[in-house]
Amino acid sequence: MTTKWKIDPAHSEVQFKVKHLMITTITGYFHSYNLEVLTDGDDFTTASEIEFTADVDSISTKNDQRDAHLKSAEFFNAQQHVLISFSGRKFEPDADEYLLRGDLTIKGVTKPIVLHVDFGGIVTDPYNQTKAGFTVTGKISRKEFGLTWDAVTEAGQIVVSDEIRINCDIQLIKS
Repeated sequence: MTTKWKIDPAHSEVQFKVKHLMITTITGYFHSYNLEVLTDGDDFTTASEIEFTADVDSISTKNDQRDAHLKSAEFFNAQQHVLISFSGRKFEPDADEYLLRGDLTIKGVTKPIVLHVDFGGIVTDPYNQTKAGFTVTGKISRKEFGLTWDAVTEAGQIVVSDEIRINCDIQLIKS
């Protein structure tokens, strides 16, 4: 029996982290996103579909000027590339965690990536909804996805690192 799972946005968070000047870490969030998963029963290793999208225009780093720069053509080009998408191909056990393999598309560039997943389990909430929880982490090179803007300070410090860390806390609701 195929089971459809949808994201519970009230109990989920999609964020990324990047080094600024190589001395601090800035956290960014996407406030508008969607995730749908199809499984056989409640077994996520049987997932036949894992489809995630994030609305680029919903990006927030808690700084309006920086957010506008990230939405500009120098970074995500939100006017032309409205969504970031991830299509999962395989969810498989690996020691005490899971690996999620799939294709990430940013700014029209698609690359295979592997994400690390901590599966929190499945529970029934007080409203009799079945929910599943996951923590998803990974790293990508922003330049591989066409996010190539660079700047160097007068002292030679890189302004924004190439490495982007992905951190998501996901709660799914069984439909």
